[in-house]
Amino acid sequence: MLWLSEVLIQNPDMQHFNELETELKKRAVAGEFFFRMDVKPQFPDTPANWEDRLEAVFTSAQE
Repeated sequence: MLWLSEVLIQNPDMQHFNELETELKKRAVAGEFFFRMDVKPQFPDTPANWEDRLEAVFTSAQE
């Protein structure tokens, strides 16, 4: 199980939402199967639909 908070803690150098999307895609391609969003990303450019976007990036990378 991949937790969003874990990804953020492991990548403290991330400064933008698109960097988070890229990291989630890498994790999905590497074999992570389940993803949970337990915190809201605190980037200045986090969009209102952040949950939908992260879910879409993660699931589309698994196909």
